[in-house]
Amino acid sequence: MSRREAMPFSGSALKWFAVLIMLVDHIGACLLEVFVLNYYGVSPLAGRIDNLYFWLSLDSVLRGIGRAAFPIFCFLLVEGAVHTRSPRKYLLRLASFALISEIPFDLALHNQPFYWGTQNVFFTLLAGLLVIQAFQRSPGQEWRGMLALAVLGAAAELCGTDYGAIGVAVIAVMYLLRERFWAASVLSLILLVLLARIEIFSIPAFLILALYNGKRGRQPKYFFYVFYPVHLLILWAAGNFVLPALL
Repeated sequence: MSRREAMPFSGSALKWFAVLIMLVDHIGACLLEVFVLNYYGVSPLAGRIDNLYFWLSLDSVLRGIGRAAFPIFCFLLVEGAVHTRSPRKYLLRLASFALISEIPFDLALHNQPFYWGTQNVFFTLLAGLLVIQAFQRSPGQEWRGMLALAVLGAAAELCGTDYGAIGVAVIAVMYLLRERFWAASVLSLILLVLLARIEIFSIPAFLILALYNGKRGRQPKYFFYVFYPVHLLILWAAGNFVLPALL
């Protein structure tokens, strides 16, 4: 057994962990920021919340914990792109759930069904996958992949996808340096911190990824895709109908 195979975490374990901390992050971003703290002026709880310092502190903790989710999803995307038997189906699956998730994302993060200023993270992952496929299809012509990175990074930024151009760049770095894990991790962390200082709290993600054993592990085929829009809808419903009855 190789040293890598002796590591404790399969791809499935990494994905469960990322989903859990993404949920923690979205409890802060949706329930606390949109509804309790009324960041966008759309909360039915407006004017009813006391002890704002407590809620702000709790939100900071939850959002800090959630910073580790995105690098793990980027890493798993690269693994999927490298090992998938059908790049086309992988691409179509991401594109489908990007579209399916947009209204739940807008509801949860802005309490309205259509908000054109930001787009969900599936679009960022989709752009990153397109960049990877551009590199894969042009061996020896890396300029094609770099051109795709520039174009799709700019598109992500203009469209306001979650993590924007930096997110697409992180995916490209993880792919190009996939045989040099720590170099990829350090460069990815630098890019994320350039995006926002709070991303320094994504460091645990890279420490956990170092324990990946290279195995896929057992996992339900579509659960992790479906979970994203479903949990956003649940959080939106809780903010609109449950919290007003409790607070």
